[in-house]
Amino acid sequence: MEMYDEDKSNDDIQEPSLEDKFSKLFCELEHCPESEQKVKIEEMNGLVEEMNEEEFELVFNTELYDKIFKMIEEKKMSMENTILLLKNVGYCDVLKSIWNLNLKYALLYKRFEEMIFEEEKKEEKNEKLLVDLCECYLLLGNQFNSELIFICVPCLLKAASKKEESEEAQKEAELALLALNNIAMWKFIEQKLYLKEIKEIIEYHQEHHNLTRLAYQSAWQFLMDRLNTDSSLEGVIVNELHFAREAASELEELMICADWKKKKEMSKKEAKEVLIIRRWIQTLSHFFEFFRLWNKEFGGIFGIIVKVFRAARDNQREICDWCICSLRNAAKNRAVKVEDLLKGKAIDTVLEEIHRPTLNDGITNECLRFFMNISRRLKRKTDDEKEEARRKATKRKISEKMEEEGYEDAIISFYEILNFLNDLYFFSGKLSLDISDYFMII
Repeated sequence: MEMYDEDKSNDDIQEPSLEDKFSKLFCELEHCPESEQKVKIEEMNGLVEEMNEEEFELVFNTELYDKIFKMIEEKKMSMENTILLLKNVGYCDVLKSIWNLNLKYALLYKRFEEMIFEEEKKEEKNEKLLVDLCECYLLLGNQFNSELIFICVPCLLKAASKKEESEEAQKEAELALLALNNIAMWKFIEQKLYLKEIKEIIEYHQEHHNLTRLAYQSAWQFLMDRLNTDSSLEGVIVNELHFAREAASELEELMICADWKKKKEMSKKEAKEVLIIRRWIQTLSHFFEFFRLWNKEFGGIFGIIVKVFRAARDNQREICDWCICSLRNAAKNRAVKVEDLLKGKAIDTVLEEIHRPTLNDGITNECLRFFMNISRRLKRKTDDEKEEARRKATKRKISEKMEEEGYEDAIISFYEILNFLNDLYFFSGKLSLDISDYFMII
């Protein structure tokens, strides 16, 4: 009789991939009653949360969405269970910053559009169904019918405005606000569709803290994205809703909660906190690019960005890169005081970054732009005696700091690649080919 090594045979059996596990459960759906379908979908949702970008793209292709559409049409899968699956897919898609466009080409996407129009026309609407459909449509899409924006925005803001503090209500508000974030920043939306409601959502949270951290950040991001096409929002953002104060406070608290020492061992809660920090820094970067108002609340914001940068430096390079981008945008913006960048250690941080041996082309470009912008601003003389004295003092401090850090040699070492960077990043404007434009000559 032939003998088998039981341990060896067990070692040779590979654990099914997340894709295989998901596909197996999906194939079983059409043969299950609705209640059992729901149990399987909840298991599938758990698998979706574990998937990386590559696995996500492999599973959620146009073919899968067309199969779901066919199952709905043949009444083998209820719309309730479809929404249970797809809302979670869309939520994970956005959280993981996965740019999945496959639903856009599927029959199911068109079906969602039709159902939203149909439900909106009814005298007695199914409000929950309409919210669910709008969330799926926005979370999983990227190019939206303008008429549907007029339906989705008020619908989801109403869902996010509920004052209950239950876990279920918080989750619903988070989903609604996250879905609204998917509307592109260059998409103009009339203020009457959103401004009163989004202000109330933000102000109510500031007083009662009823939203999750992700929901609150998402409310701000939706409003900030409108600034790109409507500069009249600036006063509301800066002076009425106190954006700088709120962003600084949220980042300070998130920094206390997040432990980034060992990225691979990060819990789901910690990973979510890191994600929210990244989103806040991205929002700040966008704000510094477009705003023109400044008040004293912005004085400490750069110190917070620097704290985030230094905490994330070893394990979260994407966040560090966004910190540098936000500082570059701030340095270019004349509404920002150079003294505030200096006091907040922003200049020290970019000096540290430009000396990093593994600096990539994108961040090299950002750092050079930062110093070019600072240099150009400090070379502009003013007729106001106090302002001129302040300019000279700031310029001297920065010059001394740069000399201490060996900045001049670092900048000169990049001279040969300035043309290359200009060709690579032409969309962000030209880097000067005059090396003196990067120095603070006194």
